[in-house]
Amino acid sequence: MKTAVSIPDEIFQGAERLAKRTKKSRSRLFSDAVREYLARHAPEEITAAMDRVCEEMANSGANNSKDEFVASAVWHTLNRSEW
Repeated sequence: MKTAVSIPDEIFQGAERLAKRTKKSRSRLFSDAVREYLARHAPEEITAAMDRVCEEMANSGANNSKDEFVASAVWHTLNRSEW
C-alpha cells in the first residue's frame, strides 16, 4: 500500500543515510521501523514473549545453582510492581 507521510527533514536525511548504509530501499527501511515500533508497543505480544521465555526456563529442568539464580532473577524482574 502506498501512503504519504510528513516527517522532519533531519529524520528523513538520517533515514536516507541508513538505507544506503544497510542497502535497503527507503520503503523497506520505513516498513521495518514501523514494524519494530509496533512490536515494542504491543503489550500483549510482549507478555506472550515473556510467557514463552518463562515456560522454556521451567521446562528446561534447571538443576544447577546458576540456572536457579537466573530463574530467580527473571522471576523478580518480571514481577516488579512498577513498569
